[in-house]
Amino acid sequence: MWKDFKAFLIKQNALALAIAVVIGAALNTVVKAVVDDIIMPIVGYASPAGAWQKATLDAGPVKFGVGDLAASLLNFLIVGLVAWRLSRMFIRDKVEAKPAVKSCQFCRMGDLDVAASRCPHCTSQLA
Repeated sequence: MWKDFKAFLIKQNALALAIAVVIGAALNTVVKAVVDDIIMPIVGYASPAGAWQKATLDAGPVKFGVGDLAASLLNFLIVGLVAWRLSRMFIRDKVEAKPAVKSCQFCRMGDLDVAASRCPHCTSQLA
């Protein structure tokens, strides 16, 4: 039973998923701290005294909390932006080097390996 469980953990990448969840939770704390302690004071200073967050749209006896919805959307956008920028700092796009290729001087077919000694298209001996 233990052997099957270990095989499941390895085959299904459950261990990698568990590590990703733990790291994601830690990153959530960092992103939340950056948003709450650095960005939201700037937003609070730029916007009116926060009364817009309590704004409602009244339709008879029903009150829609549009201010709360707008505040939640703004918070989501800011958290998403910060998480995206943090991930871009740590994950760089790797430029894939194209493999070296050459063309056959006889039939002009391209994409031949540099180490090739014969052309696979015309079977000529390559220099």
